[in-house]
Amino acid sequence: MIIVVAYTVMMRGKGDNSVVTLPGNGQSLSQSQDCPVLVDFPHASISFQSIKHAESILRNKRSEHGGSSASLPIVVGSSLGGGSDSSSCGSRVSFRGKQGKIPNSRIPSSKGMSSALPWVGYGDGLYRATPLWPLGNSGPVRGGWCCSKKKPRILILMSDTGGGHRASAEALRAGFEHLYGSRYEIDIVDLWTHHTPWPYNEFPKSYSFMVKYPFVWRTNFTLTQPRFVHVPLATAMNAAAGPSIAAAFEKYKPNLIISVHPLMQHVPVQVMRRRIEAGLQDPNTTFATVVTDLTTCHNTWFYNDVDRCYVATEESKRQALNLGMDKDKLRVYGLPIRPAFSHGMPSKKSLKKKLGLDPVKPCIILMAGGEGMGPLEKTVDAVASHIGADAQLVVVCGRNAALVQRLTSKKYPEGMNVNVQGFVTNMPDFMGACDVIITKAGPGTISEALICGLPLVLNAYIPCQEEGNIPYVTENNVGVFETKPRKVAEIIKSWLKNDGKELKALAARAKALAKPDSLFDIVKDLSTMIKSASPGYC
Repeated sequence: MIIVVAYTVMMRGKGDNSVVTLPGNGQSLSQSQDCPVLVDFPHASISFQSIKHAESILRNKRSEHGGSSASLPIVVGSSLGGGSDSSSCGSRVSFRGKQGKIPNSRIPSSKGMSSALPWVGYGDGLYRATPLWPLGNSGPVRGGWCCSKKKPRILILMSDTGGGHRASAEALRAGFEHLYGSRYEIDIVDLWTHHTPWPYNEFPKSYSFMVKYPFVWRTNFTLTQPRFVHVPLATAMNAAAGPSIAAAFEKYKPNLIISVHPLMQHVPVQVMRRRIEAGLQDPNTTFATVVTDLTTCHNTWFYNDVDRCYVATEESKRQALNLGMDKDKLRVYGLPIRPAFSHGMPSKKSLKKKLGLDPVKPCIILMAGGEGMGPLEKTVDAVASHIGADAQLVVVCGRNAALVQRLTSKKYPEGMNVNVQGFVTNMPDFMGACDVIITKAGPGTISEALICGLPLVLNAYIPCQEEGNIPYVTENNVGVFETKPRKVAEIIKSWLKNDGKELKALAARAKALAKPDSLFDIVKDLSTMIKSASPGYC
């Protein structure tokens, strides 16, 4: 086994390569500008004295180039496998020093760190280490070890507990790509499913079970709100899942970590801070939370150790402040909605023509979510019975193929156009074409509907986190809440009277409440958090 110390030598001044001959083996250490140098210590010959001697050689050589002779702290990592490819600008030599052992205090524990122990340098910034472990797991370093050409990396943490978190993550990535092209390398990771052990990797499945039973979900949500409950739970999670989360951070090497899930603040932030303190992660790494709920947010969203927290409404900001969040960490921009809603929507008439709808007749869109759940079929029947040919209806059934078949085979009043869809990928077109929406109180759908100027009829909600969205809609007078299909149809019929006068007033208020630039505002602000990698951290 070889124990390795890795240096990145950032020479300023003369551009010529400098060569240091290390005593005892006749080999040379080549130090060229901006290129890393690896010094291999065979396990049998490494000692504290030999490391200090190597440090002294590098320090003296740097002084010859006009730099500071500041001391260089050294940390020893564990077994290095693999190596550089031919394009690497680094060089590797062996250094044989006095027999002995490294004091334990000089070697950071690898427990929970995936054997990844990069060195952290201090001083005047001209010498820095490069994190080269675990090359044995990752293979050769592609493109060499010079970090200047690396793209900044963004890691977005989400979990498939409902569709909103993944949608927000995808929207953020699309926003970065729209504004900055390929400047950043962006990864979206379901942290709990793919990077934690059992039982934490079962969280998405347990959520899907609990929300089917409102009492169960409400009990879980309420009992875990107090800090004296969720902080000990997070501590237990940290002990069990921390090592695998650390391995994920080592794999992706992010410069910016973004959480779009309430359970991805406490543990990931603590893991990140520990890795930075141990020299395992770039100290310039930052962490941001993008809250994906509108008003009633679980308290775990708000963790003051994050660097920045984005909320959608003033209500959420007040909740964060009451829970001790620093005011200067908070930003109120809205939700990260899909960028298609932020580009400026075409006219309703043109979108109706595009989708094969009557360009003049009012259009109602009825949405059931990705899985096609809710009292959708009864609502279709009620609209057909009470409104009929006075409006046209778009029904989005999601992945519920059986429901699509049933609705398609139904007979509707003469002159009534019913457009039945399954899972759609052009939702901005459908929402932009319609004049009123019937949907559950999901925060993303509400935000997108407001941008489209759609009055809302909310007919369902997930207990707790979506309950507060109902008064947000009703108190701002942009819609109503009604669960009974017959009454839903009657309300919309009343809005259509007098040439749709009331419907138009609701639509104007919806437009005024909307935040169409929210995604790009968030992304622009997040981009200011991405700092250049510290020299030696790739």
